[in-house]
Amino acid sequence: MYADTLKLIVTGDRRHPSPRLPERLNGLFRSLGDARGGRAERIEDEIWRLWMAYRDSTAAFDLERATRALTALDFPAAERILARLVAAHPDFAEAWNKRATLYYMQNRDDESVASIHHTLQLEPRHYGAICGFAQICLSLGDADGALFAFDAALRLNPHLNEAREAVDELLRAPRSDAVH
Repeated sequence: MYADTLKLIVTGDRRHPSPRLPERLNGLFRSLGDARGGRAERIEDEIWRLWMAYRDSTAAFDLERATRALTALDFPAAERILARLVAAHPDFAEAWNKRATLYYMQNRDDESVASIHHTLQLEPRHYGAICGFAQICLSLGDADGALFAFDAALRLNPHLNEAREAVDELLRAPRSDAVH
């Protein structure tokens, strides 16, 4: 699943997001790269707001409940809600992403990557999911995979300071495959 998810990241700029996602996201992503300061933050906030929204208001409310459960570290409640959400609404990209987050928080990397994979199938621009994949690569010692994923996320959203810092740190780190 890791290699397949990396392929999704590689081909992300050639794939179209789910038609179920709001059309408005396209313009926001076009504007994000050139935005600065507070404007960039407002665009990021709007992207996340649209990702969290869903045509079924009950599903959107359940995603909010799951997010609150994650914040409270109530993993059993979050898992119950998210399992129902992705089963009932398999096209809800952010429900998959929140489930990936839940699994990441529980060190369930394989399950997290599987949920990231679903997220990216629906929303290839999901820089949050891509950064999550990069973090898993880091935890597994795959610096190249992490670098590639962070770079892909930064091409989508150049305002991800933590991703940029991670790239800088990875580039400064001595490489085991370096010739001495």
